[in-house]
Amino acid sequence: MKKRLLVTGGSGFVGRHLISNLRQDPAIAVRMLVRHVPDFLQAHDDYAVLPDFSTINAQHPALNEVQVVVHLASRVHIMNDNDPDPLEAFRRVNVGHTLQLARSAAAAGVERFVFVSSVKVNGEGTSVGQAYRESDRPAPVDPYGISKMEAEEGLKVIAAQTGMQVVIVRPVLVYGPGVKANFESMMKWLRKGVPLPFGSLNNKRSLVALDNLVSFIKLCAEHPAAANQTFLISDGHDVSTTELLQKLGDALHRSARLLPVPVWLLSTGAILLGKRSLSQRLCGSLQVDIGKARSLLAWEPVVTVDEGLKKTADYFLNEQAK
Repeated sequence: MKKRLLVTGGSGFVGRHLISNLRQDPAIAVRMLVRHVPDFLQAHDDYAVLPDFSTINAQHPALNEVQVVVHLASRVHIMNDNDPDPLEAFRRVNVGHTLQLARSAAAAGVERFVFVSSVKVNGEGTSVGQAYRESDRPAPVDPYGISKMEAEEGLKVIAAQTGMQVVIVRPVLVYGPGVKANFESMMKWLRKGVPLPFGSLNNKRSLVALDNLVSFIKLCAEHPAAANQTFLISDGHDVSTTELLQKLGDALHRSARLLPVPVWLLSTGAILLGKRSLSQRLCGSLQVDIGKARSLLAWEPVVTVDEGLKKTADYFLNEQAK
């Protein structure tokens, strides 16, 4: 008998890729729970539409005969949040709705709940060579990170009360075909040959390719040792911003034009322009240790950074050519 997985946020960046992967597994029956009818439906796709999770309960048809829930849906990190109370807005969705879904899932007999959280629960940055670990004390800074931490805490309580297994996955920055935001902007700059002031950065950043994240989520849905564990996940090879831009330029068939501007000057300029957080992401370090995933689940990344960047760049170039 096939194992039935319910994936929330199936129409999102990660969700689409996960659904595509799960469709190919004959041992899995996948069901999507989405806010709107997806534009990528295939014949015989199993899906349910739910505008938000505040009304879900154990009797909802989406939870019928489901063994595992993979919860991707969330209020995502917003650069310029205009909500009068951003923390409350994040809590309402990322904490309240997540726990409502989890309680309903437990009551419906779901065996495992895989929650895709964020490295922001750990914090915003590390010193070079000092990677975050799952055992570190959480230190979220922004409302998004705080809401993810509170959701994790609530899920652990539900697991203890109901016996439903909970697996928490904290990815770093995710990239892959169709990536948007700053990553897409970098590709546009590189393709146009715009000189960029990032030629002398010695920071280290952990990234995770879509293929690697999907591979790990799928493993967490089924591996017995993943039950009630928390994992940090990345490609397993960290790069500086300078190295990333060089690799991305190669993947785009463009030599990256990088100017060796001193880090102190970049940071000062960013602060003066009100872009301190952007400066941290570009110039600062954020590394994670994936040793736990490797040792406990015997997981290894399925693609390298170079392979992941090539897939990302190829998709971007194909879209630009349309």
